[in-house]
Amino acid sequence: MNQNITSAKDPSKVCDLTNPIQKIVVSRGNPFAKLMIIGEAPGAKEEEIGKPFVGRSGKLLDKLLQNAGFNISKDVYFCNVVKCRPPKNRRPTKTEINENLPWLYQQIKLVNPRVIVLVGATALEAILKIKSPISILRGKWIDWDSKVVMPVFHPSYLLRNPSKEEGKPMDLTKSDFLKIKEKIDFL
Repeated sequence: MNQNITSAKDPSKVCDLTNPIQKIVVSRGNPFAKLMIIGEAPGAKEEEIGKPFVGRSGKLLDKLLQNAGFNISKDVYFCNVVKCRPPKNRRPTKTEINENLPWLYQQIKLVNPRVIVLVGATALEAILKIKSPISILRGKWIDWDSKVVMPVFHPSYLLRNPSKEEGKPMDLTKSDFLKIKEKIDFL
C-alpha cells in the first residue's frame, strides 16, 4: 500500500465529470471504524445518493453485518476501489482501477482500520493482486500491509444465488461475517 498519494490524478480526470450525472462516491460510515468494507465501484443508486452500498446489494450487506452483531453507523466504514460508476455498470478496467488506487490507499491510511473486508473479485484483485477465484479465498484471513483482510462474496452474487441451505454462498457469507465480528472483538 505504500503508494504516494501525490501520484493520484485529479479526481475530475479519474471520473468523467463532464457527464453532469456522474458523481464521485467516496464513503459512508464511521471514519474511525475498526472495520473497512471495500467494494468494486458505485452502482446507479450509489451514484444517485452519493454513498457506497446503498442499493439492493448494500441493503443485503447491511443486514448481514447487523445479523453478525455490527452497528452499521458506528462499527463500519464503506468505500470502493473505484470512486465513480463505470459506464453501463460494467466492471472497472485495469486503468480505472490503477487511477483510483492512490485515493483508496489514502482512505485506508486515514481510516486505519484493524480489519478490511474485500467484497468481490475486483476488490480482491485490486488490493491483494491475486487473481484466484473468490470462492477459494473467501472466508480466509490474509495478512496485508499490517492489516488482516478477508475476501467475501459480493452481495450482488448472493442476490443471484439466494439459497440459504448449509454450504451455499449465503450461508458461507453469514459465517464469514461472524468470523469477522469475532476477529474485531478479539483485536
